[in-house]
Formats: sequence, C-alpha cells, structure tokens
Amino acid sequence: MSRRSCFTPCLFLLPYLLVFISFRLGPSLAGLGVSFSTWHIIGTPKWVGLENYKTLLHDRLFWTALKNTLYFLLLSAPAQVFVALAIALLLNQKLRGRQIARTIVFAPYAVMSTVVGVIWNWMYDSNFGLINDWLVRLNLPRIQWLTSEHTAMPAIAIATLWWLMGFNVVLFLAGLQDIPEELYEAARVDGAGGWQIFSRITWPLLLPTTFVVVMLTIINAFQVFDQVYVMTGGGPGTATLTLVQYLYVQGFEHFNLGYASAIGVIVFLILIGFAWLQFRIVRREV
Repeated sequence: MSRRSCFTPCLFLLPYLLVFISFRLGPSLAGLGVSFSTWHIIGTPKWVGLENYKTLLHDRLFWTALKNTLYFLLLSAPAQVFVALAIALLLNQKLRGRQIARTIVFAPYAVMSTVVGVIWNWMYDSNFGLINDWLVRLNLPRIQWLTSEHTAMPAIAIATLWWLMGFNVVLFLAGLQDIPEELYEAARVDGAGGWQIFSRITWPLLLPTTFVVVMLTIINAFQVFDQVYVMTGGGPGTATLTLVQYLYVQGFEHFNLGYASAIGVIVFLILIGFAWLQFRIVRREV
C-alpha cells in the first residue's frame, strides 16, 4: 500500500484521535501520575510514591465500596446479559409489530442517567410510589426500597437493568442477524430441535457478540455512579457506596486528588483483569 493511500484514512481518523488524546488518553496518563502524589488542587502535586496505594489497603471505606460494587455487578450483569439475549431472540423472530417492540425496548437507553434516577426514585417512594401502590393493592406490605440496607442495592440494579438492557438487546440482535439463515434451514432439515439449534449454531456464533456485551456490562457496572448519586447518595449508611462514588467523594468533596486517582487506577486494573479472564475463556471455547 502506497503512502498516499494510507494518508487519506489517517486524515479522516485525525479528528477523533485528537479528541481521544486530548480528553481520554491524556487525562488518563495524567491521572496515573497524580496517583503517586498528594495534591489538593491548590499548589503543586507532591510526590509520595506508593503511599496512596498503601493507604488503600487499610481503608475500610475502600473495601466497602469494592464489595458493594462487586455485589452490584453480581445483581445486574447476569440479568443484563441473559434477559437481553432472551428478548433479542424473541425480537429476532418474524412477528407482527416487532419493529415497534424493538423501539420500546431500546427507548429507556436514550434517557439520561440522572432522569432514570429521578423516575425510579418516584416509583420506589415508600408513601406514594407506584410500586408500593401495587403492593398495597395486592395486600402485600410496603417495602422501604431505598432506605433499607437490604433492598437499596437490588433496587438500583433493577433500575439499571431497565435503563441499559435495551443497548445489549440491540447488540445481540446485530449478532443474530449476522448468522446465515441457511444454517438454520439445514439444521431443521436434519431434524434439530429448538435447543439443539441454539446450542450448536446460535450460541457458538454469538460468542464474539457476547464477549463485547459482557465486557461492556462489567465496565458499566464498575462505573456505576449517577443512579447511586441521585437515588441513594451511597446510603443508607454505606450500603450503596460504590468505587466511583468513593472516588468522587475523595476527589471532589475532600479534594484529595492523588488518592482519588489511585482509586481510579485500581478500577482500571480490575477491569483489565476481567477482560483478560474473559478473553481466556472465549479463546478456550473457540
């Protein structure tokens, strides 16, 4: 390939690369450097080496936030993946009104995260919330959804499922529509049943799409902040305190930017670990 033919695509990529370097890669590298220092916005950062990371090891709130984030991941990620896959399989059928159904399923994803938090705050309200109103009509007790340590995180997970599931459905639909119809027709001719078709054709060919969906779902789970900030503020107590919210508290309430950056680096390393583990699993399956 000539240099001139390489120049044109690079020219088209240049605006994105400039934005990526200026607002994503650059700040990330700067944050890595700040994580080895102590900095309270005013003044210049003071190099402290691994001191912030050593402090993290003995920080009870950090471990609480990590535990809560993993709990949120376990509550939300499997549902976002498997419920989205089930809905995508249904919407991939040649059914009347499936285009409207696809729009309805995807519509919540277009709503801003803060609006999602406000909507579900109203729905979970213990006095006049819609969900508790239904429970009363069914002669069931009211539930203190967002003020109980036992139900606050599951409530946030349900709201997140409603909000983000549509995006995963679209990804699965795209993967399903890339599978050649001839494979299904050949399987039916050979007498394969529905489960055999899914396990031998659909699922193996959906593995690349599933890899993307699972990874994005894990990333979103570890970055959960807006819903928690609007719905519970990390409460009751520290029951819904997550890693990103703890980062926000340290960085923008206590102005401890070095410590906050160290938390961000830890989140990044955890996500890298999940990506590596998932990549190994997918390679073994393939």
